[in-house]
Amino acid sequence: MKTDKIFYTLFQTFPELIFELTKQPTELAKYYEFKSVEVKELAFRLDGVFLPDEKYPEYPIYFAEVQFQKDEDFYWRFITEISIYLNQFKPDRPCKTAIIWGNKSLDQGIPLVYQSLLNKENIMTIYLDELEEKESKSLGLGIVKFVVTPPKEAPEKVKELITLAKVEIPDEISQQKMLELIEKIIIYKFPKLSRQELETMFNLTEWTETQFYKEVKKEGKIEGKLETIPLLIKLGLTPIQIAEELKINLDLVQQKIKGLSSNFDHN
Repeated sequence: MKTDKIFYTLFQTFPELIFELTKQPTELAKYYEFKSVEVKELAFRLDGVFLPDEKYPEYPIYFAEVQFQKDEDFYWRFITEISIYLNQFKPDRPCKTAIIWGNKSLDQGIPLVYQSLLNKENIMTIYLDELEEKESKSLGLGIVKFVVTPPKEAPEKVKELITLAKVEIPDEISQQKMLELIEKIIIYKFPKLSRQELETMFNLTEWTETQFYKEVKKEGKIEGKLETIPLLIKLGLTPIQIAEELKINLDLVQQKIKGLSSNFDHN
């Protein structure tokens, strides 16, 4: 499931969510702007950066990262990326990190050298499997909890979220956008189910015609094409020829090839 894209949308919609997850006053959100920032030196992108208003130099920058798979190099890579960002932009203010783990068992722990070098209190970890129900009564946290809700419990959880959305969001346009976000998560959670099966499971009818549905299905088709790239490389096609054959952007092809090379190097 594309958790990074889901959380990017969540943070855009609920900028107060990062403070709610880290048990800080949600009012702080009005002083921050959420961005996805590209670091040019190595051409990588930080998932989420909460940049405070320049009028408040005492407020820290928050680097948010979502991790839903085990990765022994996670902390090494994440802290290195932050260091490169700080070197490039040289902000004159404190910074903190908020790492959102799908469950606690994925967290391998902060490497000893970083424990001694950094202030561990500024590296905050959130484990979605340990979020208590009483902590997820707001719509934003409820949606976060839904990301890791077991499939059997998903239909009932969707009903709760839709009811909560109608209560918390009186504006119909904003309410529709929130329902579309919930729908997007449903599609990501059940990628193998057809439109009819999803409609039946969640007792919904016309929601699959939304723009989110079309975008997610388009992403699924592209990902399916990307999976054929290793075979096309073996057949001797160049990246340009592959892009033309699959009718997708050359950048996507090159990124996939780069990822394949990286996995080969690690193995």
